Amino acid sequence: MNPAATAAAGAVYTYEDYRKLPEGSPYQLIGGKLVMTPAPSPYHQIVAANLGFLLMKHCRENNLGLVLFSPVDVYLEETETYQPDVIFITKERKSIVHKEKINGAPDLVVEVLSPHTAYYDLRKKFRAYERHGVKEYWIVDPEEESVEIFVLREGGFHLDQREEKEGRVYSRVAEGFSVAVEEIFAGRLD
Repeated sequence: MNPAATAAAGAVYTYEDYRKLPEGSPYQLIGGKLVMTPAPSPYHQIVAANLGFLLMKHCRENNLGLVLFSPVDVYLEETETYQPDVIFITKERKSIVHKEKINGAPDLVVEVLSPHTAYYDLRKKFRAYERHGVKEYWIVDPEEESVEIFVLREGGFHLDQREEKEGRVYSRVAEGFSVAVEEIFAGRLD
């Protein structure tokens, strides 16, 4: 399958098409389009790891559920399969973890913004996560050193917290988890 050749024809891709790509292909299925997502920068990965490992440690110590890191396929519907930077699934919902994918909305999703993916993270994926019932959506911006946390209430995302450069953010889903913003952005490379 050559995504570039058929993309020009306005093709709408499905999960079945997406699964035919070679393992490790740098694509996400967003709105029926195969969107190339180049490898993230080292600092992006440092930020994702800082937050993800702290969340994982807390969730393991408190037997809350499963934390996974990109790349892992999160299937939301036939034309929407994403690879969020970090996800958390409560132990009560581990049945959505299948051999080849996460089949449904994780309880908590973290997207670390990058120049190549920010539009999708802030627009298309934001709406899809909301529509499919992600309970908590963290948008982490390495440029601004900010964290925005949206919680799902009454069928829509509402901004619950926003901190920039300093302060502390709290999860409403991963019970008892909080983190200092400075810890998330430790290790800046410039």
